[in-house]
Amino acid sequence: MGHQRKILHVDLDAFFCAVEEQLNPALKGKAFAVGGDPGHRSVVSSCSYPARKLGIHSAMPMAQAVRICPNLVIVHSGFHFYQEKSEAVMDILRNWTPLMEQVSVDEAFLDVSDLPEKNREIALAIQSEIHAKTSLPCSFGTATNKLVAKVANTVGKKQTKKDTYPNSINCIDAGNEAGFLSPLPVGELWGIGDKTEKLLQSRGIYRIGQLASFPVDQLEKIFGKNAAEIHERANGIDTSIVNSDPAPAKSVSQETTFFHDVTDEAVLRKKLLQQSEQIGFRLRQMNLRGDTVRLKVRWENFVTISRQIKLGQKICQDSLINDQAQKLFSEIWQHEPRPVRLIGLAVSGFEDETAQLSLFQSPSEKEDRLLQAVDQIRNKYGRKSLKRGIDLEKES
Repeated sequence: MGHQRKILHVDLDAFFCAVEEQLNPALKGKAFAVGGDPGHRSVVSSCSYPARKLGIHSAMPMAQAVRICPNLVIVHSGFHFYQEKSEAVMDILRNWTPLMEQVSVDEAFLDVSDLPEKNREIALAIQSEIHAKTSLPCSFGTATNKLVAKVANTVGKKQTKKDTYPNSINCIDAGNEAGFLSPLPVGELWGIGDKTEKLLQSRGIYRIGQLASFPVDQLEKIFGKNAAEIHERANGIDTSIVNSDPAPAKSVSQETTFFHDVTDEAVLRKKLLQQSEQIGFRLRQMNLRGDTVRLKVRWENFVTISRQIKLGQKICQDSLINDQAQKLFSEIWQHEPRPVRLIGLAVSGFEDETAQLSLFQSPSEKEDRLLQAVDQIRNKYGRKSLKRGIDLEKES
């Protein structure tokens, strides 16, 4: 066994709410929720700490949240704000260690085993940098493995009795993994959902420590072949690595779920244009070209339709992706126009090395050079530095 692993779990506190408060400081201290209109079977994506004190929580139907708190403020400024803030935080984390695994828009694991300082010092330093550069609150759990670090973060947040963001740091020392987990409710363990928790409680297992001392052969009746792994986890053992190297992309995609079902064709077509630009930008950043464009549309009744087209050439240009997206959309739309809940676009069918441009691609080669220049400006000055005329019309 080499030197002790040092794993940090980072979680941005009530992330969507924190971003909304930056966009509108008047929300501070108020009970508010991020999500859609209560009349549209929407759910709470996130809610402020004053709202949580009233018993509102994420994934609760918005209609129910409004019943609990009739003057609940409902906001949703758009995913691109969250995405931008998230990327800023992930960039900070990557500067601390290349061993960074982003789990979701507001959560990541870091392996900082190579840094000499203690876990708490490292967590404090990163937390301070995130505060200074993005003004976002965040909490940390630290341990010798991912499982215990994540649970430590959850517990640390809960123990911080504040009406505001926890900004907590909870460090579990090497050798104390099983002791830390032991008194916690069994549902806090990774891989134990509500149903399994009830099943375990029916066998008299309420705490992780009880699960840890339960004979493995008895657990096989509940978990089958996963029994040994669950037993290890209950004992605080987890050997999974911080996986900083995601598998090579099979496709690059972008999708949007609307908070209200959309029936306006022009709105949907404009959304596809934006998605084409986002995908084109990402393809060029990753040095990829694809020959297959796929469109996905989900109607208001949750029926989902996909259409795709395979081209005779590999592309990464916004306009070429958009041309195909609009064609596919026309096919679906003329057949049955109806309210749309989600629209998504993907490009796949990559080659490993950058494709040789053939002669007949000269017009798109010109566009390539233009797009490279645009990308450089955006990389230097931010995504919003260059906009299309159509986008400016909307803003003026």
